[in-house]
Amino acid sequence: MADLFGLNNFLFLMGGFKVTLEIGFFSIIFSVLIGTLVGIARYLRIPVLGHIGSLYVDIVRNIPCLLCVLIARFMTPLPPTMSGILAMSVFTGAIMAEIVRGGINSVAKGQFEAALSQGLSRWQIVYHIILPQAYRNIIPPMVSQFTTVIKDSSFVWAVGTEELTGRGTILIGRYSDTSHLFIIMGCVALIYFIVNYSLSLVARWEHRRLTAKSY
Repeated sequence: MADLFGLNNFLFLMGGFKVTLEIGFFSIIFSVLIGTLVGIARYLRIPVLGHIGSLYVDIVRNIPCLLCVLIARFMTPLPPTMSGILAMSVFTGAIMAEIVRGGINSVAKGQFEAALSQGLSRWQIVYHIILPQAYRNIIPPMVSQFTTVIKDSSFVWAVGTEELTGRGTILIGRYSDTSHLFIIMGCVALIYFIVNYSLSLVARWEHRRLTAKSY
């Protein structure tokens, strides 16, 4: 039992946690970019791009995340971690696109028309007026999706990426006692909980700050 709580096991798990954070961090950044671009294209009804964006959202939102991970791993030349980032970015980008589009639609259309009458271009209106308000409105669902990204990053273990869950599973294989399984998985679950709960606290604080600032 003492060996279970040894430094080597701790460092081994932390190595997997680092990979989890790496996948989560880059997936969140890329998915927000994808979601914003697709959301804007659909909102402005840009020819071709708007239809492609709609098709992308409809397809990706109706397939499992694990399938995206498998496709990215076995149908691209990317290494495991990079393919995991690609899969998570593409999958989450479709969800982000809907969140962003909902946030944009929550902004009164009269603001768009008023800005248009002042000579601003459609892109200027979206960038300077619509998006800032939209992002303030979608902070809670967006951060909720961020926590989902962190949790779903565990799917990349299926294609050989040693992230947190993967390394926890490897540790379990080193011990035969059932109690060790619960301890190791409990530690893994605790790490996920701390990260995701911290994200939710930051989101609540930021939402309250922006709401107070708007009055």
